[in-house]
Amino acid sequence: MPKKQNPLNLNPLQLRTLTLLQALAALPDHSAPAEESGSVRVMNLPRPHGDHFHLGPYAVLARDATGLANEAAWVALERKGLIKSMFPMACVVTADGMAYDTGMKSAILHGSDH
Repeated sequence: MPKKQNPLNLNPLQLRTLTLLQALAALPDHSAPAEESGSVRVMNLPRPHGDHFHLGPYAVLARDATGLANEAAWVALERKGLIKSMFPMACVVTADGMAYDTGMKSAILHGSDH
């Protein structure tokens, strides 16, 4: 039987938020190893300038990043075991959170030309 897409039934805001946290976890300026194996601490959350912001090689539309400033999205991700929240400053993306396939990467992380 094929693996279920979105087995934790995350809503679109939660999926986008987790996707961005996973992307931030891969950037040295925004992440550090966490105590638990496979977990990553994410900090230095980006602020949009105009209608977008940059994450390493990607540009992200501000409208796709509203969950980074939405405590309810963080609470839901924490309740589902995907992050440990220190809202609004930082979070730890758990090993389960790092491994979760949101299916959103190509939809919200756009190649940057500047």
